[in-house]
Amino acid sequence: MLIDQNPNIHTITPAQITKVFYPYVIAKTEAGKYVNLNLSDQERQDPLFWEAITNIAKAQLWVPIGERFHQLLSYDWMLVTS
Repeated sequence: MLIDQNPNIHTITPAQITKVFYPYVIAKTEAGKYVNLNLSDQERQDPLFWEAITNIAKAQLWVPIGERFHQLLSYDWMLVTS
């Protein structure tokens, strides 16, 4: 069973990155709520992170974020198909 199909797990939500401007990343959740992602110090100082997150925003990819702390997760990536 996939994590997002388990009704007992509500800690991960898909979101699209809508704005990227140092030191902020704004995402829109599947439910339509805008959240400011909490970035680690390492992410804030990493130029490759900023390049990657900008590319993710341009490609309109869905990324998993933790619902409680609004942090990017490194697993369970999803893609929008149109």
